[in-house]
Parts: sequence; C-alpha cells; structure tokens
Amino acid sequence: MPYRRCGKSGVLLPALSIGLWHNFGDYDNLANARMVLREAFDLGITHFDLANNYGPPYGSAEENFGRIMKADFSTHRDELFIASKAGYDMWPGPYGVGGSRKYLMSSLDQSLQRMNLDYVDLFYHHCPDPNTPIEETVAALDSIVRQGKALYVGISNYSADQTLAALRMFKELGTPCLIHQARYSMFDRWVEEGLIDVVGQHGVGMITFSPLAQGMLSHRYLNGIPQDSRAADSKSYLPAERVNEFLPKIKRLAEIAEERGQTLSQMALAWLLRDERVTSVLIGASSKEQLRENVVAVENLDFSEKELNTIQQILID
Repeated sequence: MPYRRCGKSGVLLPALSIGLWHNFGDYDNLANARMVLREAFDLGITHFDLANNYGPPYGSAEENFGRIMKADFSTHRDELFIASKAGYDMWPGPYGVGGSRKYLMSSLDQSLQRMNLDYVDLFYHHCPDPNTPIEETVAALDSIVRQGKALYVGISNYSADQTLAALRMFKELGTPCLIHQARYSMFDRWVEEGLIDVVGQHGVGMITFSPLAQGMLSHRYLNGIPQDSRAADSKSYLPAERVNEFLPKIKRLAEIAEERGQTLSQMALAWLLRDERVTSVLIGASSKEQLRENVVAVENLDFSEKELNTIQQILID
C-alpha cells in the first residue's frame, strides 16, 4: 500500500482508506465486518473513517467498531489513524445537529465512549451549518485539539469559499486544518470547481468519498440493474433512473478499463489518485474479496494522455 503525505503535514495516509458508512451497523453482520477490517489492516489500510450517525441505527457503526477495536486492534492503536465526525442529525432536540460548540463537543464525547477510545486521530465537522457562525465551529474544533480529544481536525462538504473562510480562522487560532473530505468521482466532479485548488494551495490534504458513484462505476450495472442491487432498492441513495442515464458512459469506461487490465472500479479509483492533491480515497467493502479487488487499483495509477483525453470526452458527452 503506498502512503501519501497529507497536505503539508507530517501525516502519511494510505492511498486507499476504509469507510464505515455502510456494512458496519447493527443491521449488518458483525463477524463479516470484523473480517473486513482485519483484512484491510493486513493490506496496509491504516485509516478507518467513521461518523457519529453511521449505522443504521445512528451510533451503531462506532459501537461495533469499538467492539472490534477491543477484540483485534487494541495492541495496534498507534498503528491506526481513526477518524470520526459530527454535523448531521444525531439525536432529537436542539443540540443534536449542526455546528455549535455544544453539539460538536458533546458528540465527540459520545463517539469516544462508543469506540472505547481516549482520543481520535482526526475529528471533522461533517457539513456546513448555515445557522451557526463559522467562527464558533472552528473555535470548537480548536478546543477539541487543545483538550487532547483529537490529534487533528478537518472539515467535510464545505464549498471552496467556506473552506477559505475556515482556513483563515484555523490559522489565526494556531490549529491547522489537516484535511478536507469531499464527495468526488468521475461522475461527480464538483470539487474541480475551485475546492481542490484551494486545498492544494493552502497545504491541506483531500480525502474523497463515494469514488464509485454509489456503485455505478463498477461491473454491477453493465448488463442492467440486478434485483439485489442498490439501484433496485427504492430506499437507497441510487435511483434506477440515474443508472440508466449513465449506462452508456459506464459501458464505454469499462472498455477502457479492460484495455488497461483493470476492472472499472479499479480504474475509477486510480483516476482519482492520479491527482497528487488527493491524499486518500475512501472505499467501502461488504466482503474481503471486494476489498482485495479494489486494493489492486494501486498497482496501476498511471494514465497516458490519450487515456485521459478519451475518458474526459466520455464524461462530458
């Protein structure tokens, strides 16, 4: 597993990190989750990414991670880089959502208890809160570092302008922003509209999530929509109409991947990592086999100019 420096910091993160958004809640198989995390660690993935409301139900991914941490990783704590977040709704009432000092600090205390940890390596504000002054949010993150509850802090889902404003305040307080976490894939390139330039210019790392566009950038939908897929589930984040809209592009991209000796998902991960400003890409995995397949992506991160031009043309058509 190659490791990349996170912005201008001293932190190295694996090119691929594992996210616990799906497959680690109470409705999932704990034994399987345990096997996936053990496999990830054996493959060199040292960065585990969580959030207070990952599950379902909320909090259950952190609770299950805490069980796995105690059983398998307690002696490896200093080899792991563990992250959590708060920002989206977590508990009822006025103090369980947003960017207030009250919510962020209370939520982190709860997260640490669920995960059986004294501190996290990284704590994010999960999303901008239009109802809380950004000064309050940044000051709360600064306090969290000074209290030793997190070694580093970051932001997630902030626009370029919001990121610039936050970075100025972090600088004034003397607590650097380590990293920005953003949604980014071949089919979702909003970070290229200024955000990735901002983090690059200010020495902040970037970690991306949903790199396979909810599974569209995989072999899963090459022959239509399987009955057991996300797109076939009316409650998922991926409507069938969106898959059908992108299917011609998916098939053309799969042809390029095959020519490169990669699966479509491997190429999609490599395409993100071609940019050195991307420190790490978050992947999810429901099995050891799926995880191993995705990790092979790091074996071929180089693209020819012709390949990049062809991919670009497919994406803009």
